[in-house]
Amino acid sequence: MQSKGNRNPRGIIGDREIRYKCSLQNTILDVLRGRPGWQEVPGDGDWDFYWCDREWLHQNYDTMFLHEHQKILHFRNHYELTRKNLMVKNLKRLKKQTERELGKAEGVNFEFFPTTYELPSEYHIFVEEFKKNPGIIWIMKPAARAQGRGIFLFRRLKDITDWKKGEYQPLSDPNREVPETYVVQRYIENPYLIGGRKFDVRVYVLVVSVKKAFKSIDNIIVKSLQSVQKIIINDKHCFEMYGYDVLFDSDLKPWLIEINASPSLTASGKEDYDLKFGLLNDVLNVLDLENRLTGKEKRVGGWDLLWDDGPILADDGNMECSTNGGNVTTPNSFLGCHNERKKQLREMFTAAMSIKKT
Repeated sequence: MQSKGNRNPRGIIGDREIRYKCSLQNTILDVLRGRPGWQEVPGDGDWDFYWCDREWLHQNYDTMFLHEHQKILHFRNHYELTRKNLMVKNLKRLKKQTERELGKAEGVNFEFFPTTYELPSEYHIFVEEFKKNPGIIWIMKPAARAQGRGIFLFRRLKDITDWKKGEYQPLSDPNREVPETYVVQRYIENPYLIGGRKFDVRVYVLVVSVKKAFKSIDNIIVKSLQSVQKIIINDKHCFEMYGYDVLFDSDLKPWLIEINASPSLTASGKEDYDLKFGLLNDVLNVLDLENRLTGKEKRVGGWDLLWDDGPILADDGNMECSTNGGNVTTPNSFLGCHNERKKQLREMFTAAMSIKKT
């Protein structure tokens, strides 16, 4: 949402229009085309902002030179957080490190993802755990696939043994490809139901840097980002919009199911389109290629700033609706709270313009 006096702001690239490219043909393209002062460039034209797909990034990142002002979706090795086996591996490593440095009691802060093992590397460890808990349900997932492909449930070790022999074990043929990596995870058998139906919650997380350390703020998001902060290659040109899938059990305990590097931006209806359009428009507001912000904003539309060289705390007037009850150390997180997004944007941009004029 822009005020009339801010239609063509001076951006980080000067007075000319911001040139963009987009690999997708869905809501994000509508957002970019409707943004004042932004111009789509065809083919191999020079760009300032690129909402690219992961395949393009992997093929081109190592051979391209990015100018100071350019921004591109995805960090080089974003898969350290979004590939199922690597996500769990990094979380387990950080948990062990935290317990070693701060004591075993701190491990409770990592009890937000189900018991998980990687196959084939941890197959024998998994079998030991399986035998300790007979009768429970486990779920198998391909580590690098999405949209539920290749997932199945099992309760007997025989089920996975037959699968392992028939579909997973390499054949004697030396040209056979290395078998696909899977994760096996304890199934959450007591999910919280609405109308008798199971559901999970999609939480969007915008990351503009992985350089600084994170602490306990919103635990699932923060701990997962902590686990890869020294692994993901930080590049000031890159940003990431993750899609966190969180499941609540019958005690309303949240469990991290997976993290998506490219959450679907295709709308399933008008309400979903409006939600995603506002979400993506605010991503561009946060990235601020137009240079309209002061750098001191704690909320930009639907996005809450959680960390900036330290935890960001909520202002006194915003504590009533927060994720932490509204005490003096309340994080600046308002997930699930009512937010008059357009009004907030108008007030924010008006205040920013006033500050810049003084």
